[in-house]
Amino acid sequence: MRIIFTLLTSILLTSCYQPERNCEHFKNGTFEFEALVGTEVLKTTFTRNDSIEIDFFKGKSDTSSIRWINDCEYIVKKINPKSISENHAIHMKILTTEDDSYIFEYNIVGDTNKQRGTAKKIK
Repeated sequence: MRIIFTLLTSILLTSCYQPERNCEHFKNGTFEFEALVGTEVLKTTFTRNDSIEIDFFKGKSDTSSIRWINDCEYIVKKINPKSISENHAIHMKILTTEDDSYIFEYNIVGDTNKQRGTAKKIK
C-alpha cells in the first residue's frame, strides 16, 4: 500500500510540472549560440528586435525577418538568401527559459527533423 501511495504521489507531482517560459524577455536583445560542428565549437552572435534578426558569424553579418506565431514561437527567413538552402524558412520554438538563457528547438519549415540548442542573452 505504501509503494502505491508513493508511486501515485510521484506521478501527480511530476505531471503538474510546467517548465518556465518567460519568452517575452527574449524577443529583443543580443544573444550567443554555440554549436559543435565536427570537432570545432562555432559561436554565432545575433541581435534581435521584434521583427528583425542580424546574425554575426565568422566576421560576416546576415539579416533575417522574424514573424512571431505566438510568444514562444517564430519563423525566421533570410532577407537576402545567397543559396537555395538559405531560402528556406526556419521554425523556432522556445522550450524553456532561465534568467539569461533559453533552450530552443528548430527545424526547416515542413521538415520533421528537429534540432535543439541553447542561446544566452548577453545584452
